[in-house]
Amino acid sequence: MVRAEDDESKETTVSAMRDDTDKLFSGSIPQLYEQHLVPLIFQPYAADMAGRVAQCQPSAVLEIAAGTGVVTRELAKRLAPDVQITATDLNEPMLAEAAAAGTARTVEWRQADAMQLPFGDGMFDIVVCQFGAMFFPEKPAAFSEVRRVLRPGGTFLFNVWDRIEENEFADVVTQTLADIFPHDPPRFLARTPHGYHHLQNIVADLAAAGFKEQPTISTLAMRSRAESPRVPAVAYCQGTPLRSEIEARDASRLVEATDRAADAIAARFGSGGVDGKIQAHVLTLLR
Repeated sequence: MVRAEDDESKETTVSAMRDDTDKLFSGSIPQLYEQHLVPLIFQPYAADMAGRVAQCQPSAVLEIAAGTGVVTRELAKRLAPDVQITATDLNEPMLAEAAAAGTARTVEWRQADAMQLPFGDGMFDIVVCQFGAMFFPEKPAAFSEVRRVLRPGGTFLFNVWDRIEENEFADVVTQTLADIFPHDPPRFLARTPHGYHHLQNIVADLAAAGFKEQPTISTLAMRSRAESPRVPAVAYCQGTPLRSEIEARDASRLVEATDRAADAIAARFGSGGVDGKIQAHVLTLLR
């Protein structure tokens, strides 16, 4: 007979393993992420985020969860040369890819955990985070760190993906993998990138972190375009931690999973250039 506390212990262990795997961007993932996923889904929102930052006319900007630097590159192009830009990420391989891609001007790259930012109080007048909040293990704690490093009256600007059903390529890939692994479907995309979309929960986490102001929220739909169905299939199946989930079930089936995802995207969107909906929430609030 299995005791209830044993079940709880197993669930806690599984959850912790998923948390670690969901944040694992290593091996060939950073390169595939930059090559395929950035132009597919991140670039359109990066331009939007950088434009919002520029409107605030900041003097010191901190970017957290910068990934391979798609927003950083936009900030470096749009902000005046005397604006300090510091870009951080938990994963050194992602930062290495970002630094290798380069920026239009000098940026300080720094490995940092958003849960414990290595900066003094009130050092920045804007903190920006593109599609990183979903990965924070304790959202209020991370938001509290953001608030701490912001100057009084400073701005926190971040975005999160809407539910997976509003993001068509990701949804098709997830459904396809559920067909391939019906007894234990890989759920990384639904669980993490698209798992933090309930606005009331986000607002509550911000309040728990000490933010007094209500955020301004806009839901922004854009289009995700690629030259063939295989591009989004490779992007999601091999350029994100979803790859680790697939390989954990059967490493020999990674190519098959990618091929079948490409076939499913082609069946829905056509065999040539493909065009699917993506949607995210953008939140802006003052310290």
